[in-house]
Amino acid sequence: MTKYKLEYIWLDGYTPTPNLRGKTQIKEFDSFPTLEQLPMWGFDGSSTKQAEGGSSDCMLKPVRHFPDPARKNGVLVMCEVMMPDGVTPHESNKRATILDDAGAWFGFEQEYFLYKDGRPLGFPTSGYPAPQGPYYTGVGYSNVGDVARKIVEEHLDLCLDAGINHEGINAEVAKGQWEFQIFGKGSKKAADEMWMARYLLQRLCEKYGIDVEYHCKPLGDTDWNGSGMHCNFSTAFMREHGGKAYFEKLMEAFKNAREEHIAVYGPDNHMRLTGKHETASIHEFSYGVADRGASIRVPHSFVNNGYKGYLEDRRPNSQGDPYQIASQVLKTITSVPTEAAAAA
Repeated sequence: MTKYKLEYIWLDGYTPTPNLRGKTQIKEFDSFPTLEQLPMWGFDGSSTKQAEGGSSDCMLKPVRHFPDPARKNGVLVMCEVMMPDGVTPHESNKRATILDDAGAWFGFEQEYFLYKDGRPLGFPTSGYPAPQGPYYTGVGYSNVGDVARKIVEEHLDLCLDAGINHEGINAEVAKGQWEFQIFGKGSKKAADEMWMARYLLQRLCEKYGIDVEYHCKPLGDTDWNGSGMHCNFSTAFMREHGGKAYFEKLMEAFKNAREEHIAVYGPDNHMRLTGKHETASIHEFSYGVADRGASIRVPHSFVNNGYKGYLEDRRPNSQGDPYQIASQVLKTITSVPTEAAAAA
């Protein structure tokens, strides 16, 4: 029997943006445990804005697990928060609101800043560095510094060793800003792995004395880029049937649900969705082929393939909850009938 360190990870009840929480318990297993072997576990919800002090018990239900590459015999356990009965999802449990659709595919592009001493890495103690331009996909000390790439590369290895479907990294437009991408087949997989990748990044940065800044516009109303979390999505119907008529109805549905989407696409998005820096206005819905200034970018491949494939919603921001984003995207998609389009 081997003693395993089970790190139970969940999202708290803070709004508008939940925080990651985690605690460890030790359990003995003959080998790396299966998900079914991982027990439910309780926690004090009154300390995480998920319960009152007089009735503070909440339950953690394991839903995904990964090997923890940073710990000997470690297991990362992604959990849903449940009520004390262990059956009813807690109000803060947005994962439970996602429609089960094995044919849904999601890809999230997480942008973020690395911060130290209250400013992005590479910024002088006062003022700003040289203007944007050389930093995007940049190389060299003057562009990316001497610590950021070390963190980014180490995070990439941690994710791959954990079995997370990490798809790539790059330095972003602003100095101290980076991006990584997560893709998953199934309606919940990419969101699970994005939260776990965020957890690994934040835990990694602890040893460097650096914070991860997810705010969508941390430098305010300046000419420095904000951070997004573009959401690439498709369903089996979009990939296999599609068609221009269905696509146009789908875009009409997204237009009609604009407020519902913006509500879950991350806080302070009015600061980012200004029509500048390759963003659309928060007050309008638009789409366009290869248009990075539209709400939804339509890839050339989508049109060339008979309006079949995936689309990119560029409105979600870097603080957005991928569970809530996936939930709303699928809700809007399912509002569009597919029978007539399939028959055509």
